[in-house]
Amino acid sequence: MKAIIIGAGRGARLKHLTDEIPKTLVPILGRPMLDSVLDALAAGGFERKDVVFVCGYKAELIRAAYPDLTFVENRDWANNNILISLLHAREHLEDGFVSTYSDIVYRPSIVADLVRSPHDVTLACDTDWRRRYVGRSQHPESDAEKLRAEGDRVVEISRRIPSSEAAGEFIGVMRLTAAGARGFLSAFDAAKAAYDGGEFREGRTFQKAYLIDLLQHMVEAGTAMHRVDTPGGYMEIDTVEDASLAEAWWAGGPT
Repeated sequence: MKAIIIGAGRGARLKHLTDEIPKTLVPILGRPMLDSVLDALAAGGFERKDVVFVCGYKAELIRAAYPDLTFVENRDWANNNILISLLHAREHLEDGFVSTYSDIVYRPSIVADLVRSPHDVTLACDTDWRRRYVGRSQHPESDAEKLRAEGDRVVEISRRIPSSEAAGEFIGVMRLTAAGARGFLSAFDAAKAAYDGGEFREGRTFQKAYLIDLLQHMVEAGTAMHRVDTPGGYMEIDTVEDASLAEAWWAGGPT
């Protein structure tokens, strides 16, 4: 099983912070976000030789700084999105995988919990997610990738879920067994055949689809998905404002 880090995009909303470096190298809590992600993956048993990084914007900088990782390159990163980026690593997905966004910081125990899950598709969910949206002006709750659940069974994943109905926020980290990966790839191929070149979900084209678009498509088709929870211990750094709030978020104090 491999770990896949999805990190091709620039992170334009971080403005000057990504003029010279890719988003994942922006220092948060005193070091690049990528270092924190690698620590979390290590807690789940993934050595760096097991980690595949999907690069794009300023790929040469990440390749030079982390030569012990395996790289695949999304050269068309400016014209696609997270789902297509992940599928650039397709040859590494078929035996099962853990995938993670690259612009996040989270507790290492989350990956360990995912790896222990008995289910074929398991998503990590922050149940204390709304705390990070208090006073956050550039990234509202409506942008959160929210989950609705019945117990640990995920029944919906969408930004359109009302906050009051959400069990939490998908943090961008998930684990699929080999069986789960087969179902995921089959769903991707079917969706690509049906929607490539046109609208897929919620007004987005297939080329610009988020990972959650395919996950919700699979839920609606009957795929069983489950969650493991973290009460906080996670943050996404999407804007310059987020970067300025990171210390307070991580400490759990007021923003």
